[in-house]
Amino acid sequence: MSSEIMAGILSICDIQIMLLIFAGVFMGIIIGAIPGLSVTMGVALFLPLTFGMEPVAALSLLVGLYIGGTSGGLISAILLRIPGTTASIATTFDGHPMAEKGEAAKALGVGIVFSFLGGLVSYIILMLLAPAIAKVALQFGPYEYFSIGVFSMTMIASLASGSLVKGMISAMLGVVLSFVGIAPITSFTRFTFGNSELNAGFNLLPVLIGLFAVSQVLSAVEEKFKPDDTTVQSCKIKGFGFTKQDIKGQGFNFWLSTLIGTGIGILPGLGAGICNIIAYSAVKNHSKYPEKFGTGIVDGIVASETSNNASTGGALVPLLTLGLPGDNTTALILAGFMIHGITPGPLLFRSEGKLVYGIFAALIVANIMMLIVEFLGIRIFTKILTVPKNILLPIVILFCVVGAFGTNNRIFDVFVMMVFGLLGYGMKKLDFPQAPIILGFILGPIIETNLRRGLMKSQGSFFPFLTSPISCVFLVIAVVTLILTIKKEIVKLKSEQAGA
Repeated sequence: MSSEIMAGILSICDIQIMLLIFAGVFMGIIIGAIPGLSVTMGVALFLPLTFGMEPVAALSLLVGLYIGGTSGGLISAILLRIPGTTASIATTFDGHPMAEKGEAAKALGVGIVFSFLGGLVSYIILMLLAPAIAKVALQFGPYEYFSIGVFSMTMIASLASGSLVKGMISAMLGVVLSFVGIAPITSFTRFTFGNSELNAGFNLLPVLIGLFAVSQVLSAVEEKFKPDDTTVQSCKIKGFGFTKQDIKGQGFNFWLSTLIGTGIGILPGLGAGICNIIAYSAVKNHSKYPEKFGTGIVDGIVASETSNNASTGGALVPLLTLGLPGDNTTALILAGFMIHGITPGPLLFRSEGKLVYGIFAALIVANIMMLIVEFLGIRIFTKILTVPKNILLPIVILFCVVGAFGTNNRIFDVFVMMVFGLLGYGMKKLDFPQAPIILGFILGPIIETNLRRGLMKSQGSFFPFLTSPISCVFLVIAVVTLILTIKKEIVKLKSEQAGA
């Protein structure tokens, strides 16, 4: 075992492989930072380049893209209030308000450092506990996935921006929109109104771009273009832009977010798009000052960026040990394995031990490179806010159109993006939160599919959803969370009425 670990580490100690890791991280950060482009798209673009490479070199490049792209989304999330990837949705909640207060460098620094730390801990967990964790994850079936989905929906209360009713309406709208297209299991078409383009439903990327990017551009167009409309250009940057005092007391936040990110990453089909929102909500619920979330505090950035980068290590657990991709990006990394005639699974550690530990070493190196590249780029990133809006916004829209079209090479997705952009703009004007609609849109298919599978497995009985220990625990937690949320809302309403 020790000889395989050493051989794996030495296998990446080559200038060519180091350059490939650096290139992957660098390009991943750029792709992740550009609104409209996704990590999955970046890995798909570079996958053909790996055909003629050695397996360890090819997978090191893909790993670098994965890590760089997941972290890179924080740049546009903080500076433009546009999440570069689904993994950075929650980063916009506090990141951009900090940028508006002239603390863009601090927000970026906190995000970068905790991206590194969250990823590092998850990779250590991956190296030490992967086989054992995979056995536990294998116990999850339709009953457990349904209960996790229901529990995750209770996080809406933390994202409701002061109005639980509006948050619920937004989430239910997201769930309804996820029903559009061919139904899972039964294959019936729903809500297509005879339009064949809707058979596949709405793709997540155009929906995300529309709700967050296009709506943000439309809101910015309302404002007058002033050359001095930002205070970021005058801020001074020292080190990572923050002090020890700024992150004092973030230990619990960090570890909770790391566990949430790693845990959700391990479960196939969930991924960073969900865990950053759930971690943000969990941290907000446990905070002594939940009312400050969304106003520009480091707690929200720590939660989002720690969890989404921790999910990368978690997502590789089922990939390497069971051959099951944890999310869309690891599905393409799985293709990278298959291209080189390697089948991930229980025997991978025995048959390809050197390659596995080489990948582990590449993960650590890529994570360090991500930290260095983004640290060196902080001063450059903040200059984005000095670009006049009449120049910046058209460029953002151009990338949005390219990203939406590039998802499936359909002009229809561009129209979807614009429609959801108008929807997001309208929600902003009516003070409806946008995060719950994305959470509902992502969780809707997970809840529905696993409910159908569970009922088929139990021949129509809902009883196994309650008798399965793991499923029962999550459902009980969901009910308790819902009761406490309603109680909190009632107390809040009474206090407001008393104050009036």
